[in-house]
Amino acid sequence: MAINDFTWVNEPAEWSGDGEGLRAVAGARTDLWQKTHYGYSFDTAHMFGREVAGDLRLTVTFDADYAEQYDQAGAVLRIDEENWIKAGVEFVDGGHQLSVVVTRGFSDWSVTPAPAGLVSATFDFERAGDAVTVRYGVNGAEPEHMLRLAYFPPKTPALAGVMCAAPSGEGFETRFTRVSLTS
Repeated sequence: MAINDFTWVNEPAEWSGDGEGLRAVAGARTDLWQKTHYGYSFDTAHMFGREVAGDLRLTVTFDADYAEQYDQAGAVLRIDEENWIKAGVEFVDGGHQLSVVVTRGFSDWSVTPAPAGLVSATFDFERAGDAVTVRYGVNGAEPEHMLRLAYFPPKTPALAGVMCAAPSGEGFETRFTRVSLTS
């Protein structure tokens, strides 16, 4: 895990990291969302990554202590507050959901129930040309199941890394055990 050259966007009050992992506590009422359905815009999620311009592969493995509606953690690819993709596990209506949000001015959210017995998740972003393929695996499985294929502006520099947020709750802890970024 080479996170020495990573930087924070919205650094959390509590976090620690070394060559073996990253622990972050999402602050209360943090989110990453633009306009659609709810009418509000938030760019307060905690994001930790490195800027990459062009094709890349980002793989993130994590587990978290989800507690409240919409608690979320996972991978992020962010150009700015109105152009980004996040994918991970989100706590929705009392259960874990595999979640992807694609934002180009307006957020577009898709969810599917996580497999029973979810302990940890791995998400993989493969950015090639003008597209990002999102794959996942759970409980130690490699990310081989495709969840989404989305347009993403080619060759535009973007922060690639991890994210967590607690839109409704008081915060929760996420442990990232794998962050691999190649370009």
